[in-house]
Amino acid sequence: MLESKRRAIIFISLSLLLALLAGVIFLQKVKALNNQLGDTTSVYVASAEIPSRALIKPDQVKAIEIPNKYVTDSHITNKKNLINKVSVVPLTPDDIIMKNMLKDVSTLQNQNNRLISMIASEKVRFDQELNDLDRVDIIVSQKVDGQPKTELFMSDVPVAMVARGENKSFKGVALEVPIEDAPKLIHVQNYADSVRILKANVGQGEKKKPQENDQKKETEEKPASTPPAQPTKPAAKPAEKPPAQPAPQPSKKE
Repeated sequence: MLESKRRAIIFISLSLLLALLAGVIFLQKVKALNNQLGDTTSVYVASAEIPSRALIKPDQVKAIEIPNKYVTDSHITNKKNLINKVSVVPLTPDDIIMKNMLKDVSTLQNQNNRLISMIASEKVRFDQELNDLDRVDIIVSQKVDGQPKTELFMSDVPVAMVARGENKSFKGVALEVPIEDAPKLIHVQNYADSVRILKANVGQGEKKKPQENDQKKETEEKPASTPPAQPTKPAAKPAEKPPAQPAPQPSKKE
């Protein structure tokens, strides 16, 4: 066999082997890519116009399927994560909703109110552990014109939320106050000698006034009144006898 023919056969054989090897590698890569793209995950997108700072409603979102390769921790994969949320940017249909777009909806009773954090410290003390929606009274002790003074600073202030630390231990609260009262409360928190937070009674009826209680007690103790005695009629006078007439005298004979 000629040397040139032998070399041609060798090169052809090597080419076929390399082509076969490249084909096997390519098929493996395609199979791996198909496996990766084949499994999908549901993520949520906008199904309608969603204005910014507006509460997201269930009918304003929908789920679509995307390959797992493109799913990140920022995607919304659970519809519960959209409850009581607002978007900081306006969304159009088919916009993907990301976690960094969402904020908790405001729980304030009035848009002109503000939340002021009151954390327990040497200056701020809580007489009782509080819960959400409780109401508190704030007692402030401070010096006024060089004289110590303790007074009721604010009353019936709603507790918007409770701050808790490790092991769910109570740390403080966020109080909802009108915006005009916020500077006063912050000033007292910073410069007062002592701030006491007292839990106010909620859901109890108003106590009756002492005067009302006394009147009720007197009514209960007073014996039942007897009906007034009927006036008695005077006894009838006996009928008067007619005056006796003188007996007739015998006439004298003439």
